[in-house]
Amino acid sequence: MNAAFFTALAGHGTTLITHIGLVNGSGVELSGGGYARQTVSWTGAAGVRSPSANRLFSVASGAVVAGWRGYSALNAGTDYDGAALTSTTFANAGTYTLLAASTNFTVQQG
Repeated sequence: MNAAFFTALAGHGTTLITHIGLVNGSGVELSGGGYARQTVSWTGAAGVRSPSANRLFSVASGAVVAGWRGYSALNAGTDYDGAALTSTTFANAGTYTLLAASTNFTVQQG
């Protein structure tokens, strides 16, 4: 397949992943403390797509943020996986900013 095919796949991926969530070190989505998945729109060119803006999440006391995941819905839906993040433990409730510039997915020829 050529580059145009992989660019088209990446474009289609942006229609599938409509929400981003955070997970702990075991891959379990966070909950409590006002946490909720965030809607996402995507930007980028070729086979690389990133959120169009940083996403801010409320995080409960004692939570560990260790990764992000792309989902097809606000609740339930399909989990399309994501990537690991530098693990951050919250001793107190707070907020976590997922940086758009370091959050992306790539579709390319393997």
